[in-house]
Amino acid sequence: MTELWRASALIAGKDLRIELRSRVAAQQIAAFGAIVLLLFAFALDPSRGLLPRVAPGLFWVTVLLSALLAISRAFTVETENNALDGLRLAGIDAAAVFLGKAFAIALQLVALEVVLAVGVFLLYDVPVVGLIALIPAALAATAGIAAAGTVYGALAGGLRQRETLIPLLVLPVLAPVMIGGTRAFEAALKGTTSDAWPWVQLLAVFAVLYVTLGVLTFGSLLEDS
Repeated sequence: MTELWRASALIAGKDLRIELRSRVAAQQIAAFGAIVLLLFAFALDPSRGLLPRVAPGLFWVTVLLSALLAISRAFTVETENNALDGLRLAGIDAAAVFLGKAFAIALQLVALEVVLAVGVFLLYDVPVVGLIALIPAALAATAGIAAAGTVYGALAGGLRQRETLIPLLVLPVLAPVMIGGTRAFEAALKGTTSDAWPWVQLLAVFAVLYVTLGVLTFGSLLEDS
């Protein structure tokens, strides 16, 4: 088990170092998310008080769209110069590869969500309340997005049409995250945190399901990609 976590940390560190050096996440993915939030702010009439009511849904739509870019990027890096073959030949446990890549994606998403949350609070005039439920909901949703995205990213990673296949595969699967995250945020921002916890539990179950699925099946997905 210790070896599994050590190998996972190596994979996550590799992916994060690549992103830090390329700055794709900071310069492109975060910028994309900020632009989407701004477009929503201009498209909806803020004078009617609509933005604060729809802010939770807009936040998670933006996160999911940005996550697609991060997932696609994570597997584009591996397919360039046959880097994926190098991972196979290195003898690293496939479960460690899955956990490492999922953790790297999750960390990038957490950083993105912090930036987007600040934008939502400022642009949409949303009160900062219910953090005791907002933070667990965001962490559980992020884990689910990263785990499911890594599974389906590997499934489409070896195909030429992966840029279009990843959204088609991932978005329908992440519908529970979209619903659960939005409902949890709505309840928390209204101050009724007790209503948010069932949705947080749904998000946690989704995350555990896909983490388990990824650990058990990622080896066969790598062989097929």
